[in-house]
Amino acid sequence: MEPVMGECVTETLGYDGGRKVTVYLPARPPEAVVFAGDGQVTAPWGRALEAASGPPTMLVAAHRAADETVRLHEYSPGFDPERFAAHERFFVGDVRSWVHSRFGVALPAARTGVFGVSASGEMSLALGLRHPEIYGAILCASPGGGFRPPAEIGGVVPRTYLVAGRQEPFFLENATRWAHALRGAGAQVALTERPGSHGGRFWREELPLMVAWAFQQ
Repeated sequence: MEPVMGECVTETLGYDGGRKVTVYLPARPPEAVVFAGDGQVTAPWGRALEAASGPPTMLVAAHRAADETVRLHEYSPGFDPERFAAHERFFVGDVRSWVHSRFGVALPAARTGVFGVSASGEMSLALGLRHPEIYGAILCASPGGGFRPPAEIGGVVPRTYLVAGRQEPFFLENATRWAHALRGAGAQVALTERPGSHGGRFWREELPLMVAWAFQQ
């Protein structure tokens, strides 16, 4: 019997002259919510979550800027702090408020994650560390090298799942660096190495495993 699937809803919020956000609404009431970057790529992966055996999960995917430099500056805090801060206010504030008002969903940190791939993987690390009271789990695939672990990681550190492919050694090195740093700060960390290069297929297949690890503990 085919599983009952949810639906995608896309709306445009006011940030940066209009930025789309796509939400995957599971067929059953969500028991977890994951906020993601790179929405043009990641939003359809909500169906993979629905088809898996994990908890019903709402995936809230903010679309990226069309310009790759702007995308990097929004997602990684070291390049353009003002642009990063503006996107942080949008992602952490506006998007979450819209999800609450539009769908009536506002789950506690223990049931909320932040997810990203490549540059948005850097964003998931940055925002997860900056807002552990909001995001109880960081789900990061193939993080880029623009944002590296600080010399000291203090305070509450969300549980973190990192994955990278064997055929993308630069990104695997970055993921391993973060795993060591976060473990040193006392965080619960999973580091997974998969066959694969820098691309969507193994990221998509890993997301249900990430969500199950984060929210079925």
